[in-house]
Amino acid sequence: MTQQFYVSPEQLMKDRADFARKGIARGRSVVVISCADGIALVAENPSPSLHKIGEIYDKIAFAAVGKYNEFESLRQAGVRYADVRGYSYDREDVTARGLASVYAQSLGAVFTAEQKPFEVELAVAEVGHTQSDDHLYRLTFDGSIADENGFVVMGGLAEQVAETVAHGWKADLNLAGALRLAVKALATDKEVDALPGTAVEAAVLDRSPESGRGSRRAFRRLRAEEITQLLAGEA
Repeated sequence: MTQQFYVSPEQLMKDRADFARKGIARGRSVVVISCADGIALVAENPSPSLHKIGEIYDKIAFAAVGKYNEFESLRQAGVRYADVRGYSYDREDVTARGLASVYAQSLGAVFTAEQKPFEVELAVAEVGHTQSDDHLYRLTFDGSIADENGFVVMGGLAEQVAETVAHGWKADLNLAGALRLAVKALATDKEVDALPGTAVEAAVLDRSPESGRGSRRAFRRLRAEEITQLLAGEA
């Protein structure tokens, strides 16, 4: 009879956490910033189609770092959750807090029960009528959830990027200012001062009532040309 090796629960959890952190550390960073115009979501991502930022519901957006197939499956699950809840009850019942709680339960279950944890970090953002009503939640691979104030930074260089963002963040930043600050922070380890617009993925949850052109949707993805103009201070 083959004798199985014993591994203590503490060591098993530590090994899983180390594995997940190493995977996340290889990913490019993402910055989510609350500003006067809404919530800016900015990622270093040269791919035009494999998005790290996406829309979940009317005023809720999603950003992630890590393994694309894992966080994309979570994004799709979040869209389904929001659609079902909004249809079954009321659209106002779909909140970032509720979605973050569902994500936390899913990530926690995978971390404790499955052989391999998800190598992802998530941010769930909900724009409010005023900046004080904005909600930013950060979720880690083990299901831990944090209610962040002002901004969220995730990814391999999160500490360095967060230091730059914290130094430059002000509540009255407009969209262009928030975008420039995020790109400057994401370029912390680069030889140049900022990333080109073609290497940046960006979107905004617009606070203005006309953001959805008559609809309830606040999410708007920024085109490369618009990103370049905003970075140059032309718009």
